[in-house]
Amino acid sequence: MNPPVYLKPWLHARPAVARILLQFIMLSGVFQFGVFALSQNFVVSYLGAQPEDVTLALQMTYIGILVMLPIQFRFQRYFQPRNYLIVVISLGIFLAAACMVVQDLILFFIIRFLQGIVVCGMAACMLVHITAYLTPAHRQVTPSVLLYGTVLANAILIGMIASRVTLTGDFQHLYYYIILFLVTSLLIVIFAFKNYTERRPYPLWQIDWAGAVFFVLSAIAMAYCLIYGSKYEWFADSRIKMSAVALIFGLILFLSREITFKRPLIQVTVLKNPKMWLGLMLLGTYYGMKESINLLFGYTSTILTWSPEQTMQLGLLNIAGLTICITISTICLVRGFTNLPMYIVSGFGLLFIYHIWIYLVMTNDLSFEDLMIPFFLQGAASGIMFIPMVIFIVKTATPKAGYTGLVIGAYARFISLLNASAGFFNLQLYFNQQYKESFLGKITVLDGPISERLDKLFEFYSTRGFAASQASALANSALAKTLSMQTQLLTIRAIFMTLSIIAALIMVTALIIIILSAILKSRQMQV
Repeated sequence: MNPPVYLKPWLHARPAVARILLQFIMLSGVFQFGVFALSQNFVVSYLGAQPEDVTLALQMTYIGILVMLPIQFRFQRYFQPRNYLIVVISLGIFLAAACMVVQDLILFFIIRFLQGIVVCGMAACMLVHITAYLTPAHRQVTPSVLLYGTVLANAILIGMIASRVTLTGDFQHLYYYIILFLVTSLLIVIFAFKNYTERRPYPLWQIDWAGAVFFVLSAIAMAYCLIYGSKYEWFADSRIKMSAVALIFGLILFLSREITFKRPLIQVTVLKNPKMWLGLMLLGTYYGMKESINLLFGYTSTILTWSPEQTMQLGLLNIAGLTICITISTICLVRGFTNLPMYIVSGFGLLFIYHIWIYLVMTNDLSFEDLMIPFFLQGAASGIMFIPMVIFIVKTATPKAGYTGLVIGAYARFISLLNASAGFFNLQLYFNQQYKESFLGKITVLDGPISERLDKLFEFYSTRGFAASQASALANSALAKTLSMQTQLLTIRAIFMTLSIIAALIMVTALIIIILSAILKSRQMQV
């Protein structure tokens, strides 16, 4: 039996055009997720928020995606796609317009959560429709490549638009572009999708709404705890204690619900499979390590004082590495090469080279050319191993589990990104403090180079017309700024060395597994 056709005949007869238009709709949905990922300073100044508030706003969108993902697969089997997409995209346009006028932080969090629901509604729906226009050999791999490739690249792509907008006008104008994308997608849906398609709708009864509520409460509590923990001295603050308690109770209620409910959001029984845990651990480690690139984005803007446009040019190199290698890994997967350890060795090997490269070259005056290859290698590492790991997790889940593997992989991404955010923040605090104390223990006013540096700074400010007391204060301030910069550079180097060691250990472990498997296979052939 042929699957139902949702597109009008003029488009259905042109699969290549259909794929492009459906991918555009997916992209316009995903853009709402990373709309200010690389323009946080503008959001902070506009809303009067703290950097942690912006991070929480990003995670609120992801929580909306996660809670909607399992429900979305039920919705799109019940509602007519054209009507469903018109409602979802219209809601996205309304929420984007609301972001332009809202100034209350709590209301902004709620809007971001609802935008996550819209992102999921558009992206997951397009994932299913794109699959219908692929050959059977490509249906298992290509949709994941399109979706996750778009997700991985969207922060850079939307960041390029944001940098251009903020250089030439008000940051709020960025939402005009988001609305333009969404309106274009709405027109595509109106003119490309059939009004009605004959099919048997899947009933919506017994959706696990209580489980969805428990998940949202747990996820928000986890995000709050990890994002604000360091700022509020962790459990010394009552707010962190309350969020931790809410997380524990919410998680217990959610897991109990998933185990006992007849039609749960996810089949938690798949976690009994050790291979699932292996895939999730690898995926979580990869997600955590790849976030180190944000340290370099911060380095280029704060220490090198590059414009957002220059930083985005490096981002393009990152996307180039991602695109080239994700194409290579897709071709290999389609042709049946599914040896996960080989992808792990290649991917974590590139991550090792990327991290050790930055460790060796990090100074306070790197040029664009110095960072070109590392940024390309980081994207290449993601392109090589990300899709194989996702497919490994999806395949590990039993067929009866349906979309559970995909959903649990998304859960792993959420947790690992939160851990990476908190981890990098605390690593920077630790190494900064360590190097600062080391510097201060060695610096005295009698130290020759330090004294000479202070004298030169004092003379510089004195010749600019400052009084002696002012020149002395400015000289001390300039020296402190220099020491702070050097401390940050050493901190980045220490973090990258730590991550290079982790990448090397994973790479060597996977290589040992490959060698042992080859030895066992050769012995079996001899027998």
